[in-house]
Order: sequence, then C-alpha cells, then structure tokens
Amino acid sequence: MRFLAFDLGAESGRAIVGTLRDGRVTLDEVYRFPNEPVRVLDNLYWDALRLFHEIKKGLLLAVARYGRDIQSIGIDTWGVDFALLGEKDILLSNPYHYRDSRTQGVMEEAFKRVPQDKIFYRTGIQFMPINSLYQLLAYRLQQPSLLAQAKAFLMMPDLFNFFLTGQKASEFTIATTTQMYDPRSGDWARELLTSLELPSSILPEIHPPGTILGTLLPQVAKETGAREVPVIAPASHDTASAVAAVPAQMPDYLYISSGTWSLVGVEVPEPVINQDTLRLNFTNEGGVAGTFRLLKNVVGLWLVQECRRAFERQGEILDYTTLTQMAREARPLVSLVDPDHPSFLNPEDMPAAIQKFCQETGQPVPQSKGEIIRCALESLALKYRWVLDKLEEILRKRLHVIHIVGGGTKNELLCQFTADATNRPVLAGPVEATAMGNLLIQAMALKQVNSLAELREIVRNSCELKVYEPQDTSAWEEAYRKFVGFL
Repeated sequence: MRFLAFDLGAESGRAIVGTLRDGRVTLDEVYRFPNEPVRVLDNLYWDALRLFHEIKKGLLLAVARYGRDIQSIGIDTWGVDFALLGEKDILLSNPYHYRDSRTQGVMEEAFKRVPQDKIFYRTGIQFMPINSLYQLLAYRLQQPSLLAQAKAFLMMPDLFNFFLTGQKASEFTIATTTQMYDPRSGDWARELLTSLELPSSILPEIHPPGTILGTLLPQVAKETGAREVPVIAPASHDTASAVAAVPAQMPDYLYISSGTWSLVGVEVPEPVINQDTLRLNFTNEGGVAGTFRLLKNVVGLWLVQECRRAFERQGEILDYTTLTQMAREARPLVSLVDPDHPSFLNPEDMPAAIQKFCQETGQPVPQSKGEIIRCALESLALKYRWVLDKLEEILRKRLHVIHIVGGGTKNELLCQFTADATNRPVLAGPVEATAMGNLLIQAMALKQVNSLAELREIVRNSCELKVYEPQDTSAWEEAYRKFVGFL
C-alpha cells in the first residue's frame, strides 16, 4: 500500500510517498519546496497560503506518479505556531513565526497573572517564550480587537488539514506543544486560559494520532487530479512522528530528534510533572499509542544553519559538508557556548554571537569558520550530555544507548561528538524518521500496522543504522565540567 506524507520543517517541506510491502517501507520524495519566513515591517510570518499551494502541488505530482494507489494523506509540521480564523473561516492574519519578537516579555506578563509553577503543574510543558500560550497572550495584549474576531484556533498542521477537508480539529501531539493542554484532564487547560483572559471557545476538539479526519474536498481533488482519499492526522507534530520511528528494540534509551532543533528525551507511559522537571524546565509532549515524550528542547543545528547564512551574506557559499570538514580540522574543545542562551535565538549574525559569548565568558574567541562551527557542534554534544544526566537523575536509572534520528544523522562529526561527550554508543538513523513515522501511523489508521512495536520493527527492516562508539572520553569529561559552568 502507498501513503502520502507531507513533512514541513523550519527550512523546507517535502511530499513523500511511502510504499509498505513485506514488512518494509520505501520512500520516494516526489516534491521538495522551501519554507522561508517572510518579514513584513517589524514582524516575521509564515506564508501559509503559499505553503498550502505547495502542498497541493506535491499532491498533484504524487498523483501523477502513483495515481489511485495512494491510500491516504498525512501532514506533520513544527510545533507552537498557529492561525486564527474569523467569520466564514477567513484567515485573520498570516500566522506568526515563533521567532517573531512580539512575544518578548509576554511570558513574564503571564506569570504576573498565573504563577509559573501553576502553569507547569497544569500543563507539564517547559517554559519558552515561543510557546503558543504566550503567542496567544501577545494577541490579547497587543491586538485585542483581532483576537476578539477569532472563531477558531488551528495549529499549523490542523490548518492545512482544514484547507484539505473542511474539518476543524486538533491532533493530540501538536496540541500538547501549546502549553495550553492539560494531560490530566485530557483536554485544553480551560481554567488556565480563563485566568489569562484567553478564549477557550475557539479551541477545536482534540483527536489522537491516527484519526481519519475526513476526505479531500471535491475541489481539492479536482484541482490535483486526486480521488477523495482519506486525510489522516498522523502524529502531527514532526518530532512525535520522528520519535514513533525510533528503531529501538531495548528499553532505557535516549533519543535525539536532530534537525534545526534537537529534541532530547525519553518515552514514558505518563507525564512526569514534579519539582525536578519544573526546576530543570523539562517538557512532557504527547506521543503515539498513549505515550508521552519527556524531553528538553535544545537549539540544534540552527547554530550551524545561521552561521552558513552569515557566511553567504559575506559572499562565501559553503555547503554543510565543507563546513563540517572545516570543523573537523579545527582544534578540539577550545571554546564552548550554551546553545540555549537567549543570544542565539535569532541573532542578526550567528558567528558574531558565538564569538561574543566566548569573549564574555573569558574563553579564546574562535576566529576561523572551522573554529566557530566546531565550537557550535561540540557545545551541542555537551548539552546533550547535560540533558542525559538530568534525565537519569529524574528517572533514577541509566540510559544505555542513544538513538539519533532525523537530518542531523548526516552530520557524522556531531554524532561522534555525541558518543564522546556522553560516553554512550550512538545509533544513527533513519534520516527520514519523521516521514517514516507519519506514513506508518497512517498505515496504523488503515489497519495495515497493528502496534507501535510493529511500526518500529518495520523501520528497523527499512534502514541501516550507523554505530558510533565513544572515543577520548577523558578530554570530554574535562570539557563538560567547564561547560556546566556556563549554564
């Protein structure tokens, strides 16, 4: 059977057809398109209508290649961002990008109304100014007349599902990224929203991953040449789909979904909401098959991506392979940064921001491109080590192996640094974990896959994992002691 996944990330989107046969899934990327934010005056937006145009184009190309063989469609995207619809389902505003500056100071305003610990104990979600809760509060504080017109709140994948089917609904894993979901009640945290004077009536019903939302609208089917196939909500948060496809066989492992962001965590049967997770600012996001993802959001390869853009602005176009080789040749463990320091959220010049951090912390300032990239990659690996240590403290057990999935698996230097920094073997792969998870959850919805365990067995059968063993761990132990001092 064949299924169509749309995987939209912070840099690009893809339409991928997956064929499930004999316990294996094979992938065919039929279309790739850029996903670039648009700055208008002082604000940063997503171009939602352009993205929907690209989704329809991807559907058209998939139908041209596979015709009626496509059994269903599923969409996953990044978390936290959303759209507001008004009367007659009109899009009230272009959805804001999570890196837009309008949420500066809004989280602190929320704490004046509701204590920070109360928000955490209600939602179990870590505190980041980009969370949907603070984005929605920014509307109330800065654009109250626009919020008053809102009739529906839809997360980004939910918006595209609505455009495809006409059905307004939210999927569980994406809803949990908002810091507006109460995992104990299994519904929106309506009391919290009322305390912040935010409307809960605009929130849609929440459905579990693998829900068939409806079929393609006739006009969309006609425009793309598709039949009216089912549209399924997979794990609509891209990280949830990726974690579903972690090819683990044994318990007690750490996963890292590695891309623009690094999501570092474990799979648990229920959320872990206590003083430790509050103090350490960990998060409990929804997973597949009744699970939760206890994790930490770490700024990931964003550091390298933004360095590459800065180098391009200076007139030097370098691919990631070249940058990684430059880093490989630089001296090891000279200077380190905290990847999650606020100065790295959206700087105008990432290399300059890294240099400034090193200068202000009394370290040698990296000068060459290779030194800057190596500093970023080593710092990421050491942040993974910190998250690993804290998770083991919370869970009171040792995590024996690390699974890295996603695009970051292609950075072999980072994978090796992770093994070295954590003193754990690293199993890297699959690269296309998000797409595999999306496609195979669609297959679960259509009764072609029976369980999460079977899904992971299919993933193991469908990809080769690369193993990285720890090396020179004593040097990394010394670097870790230095790194912890910056946190």
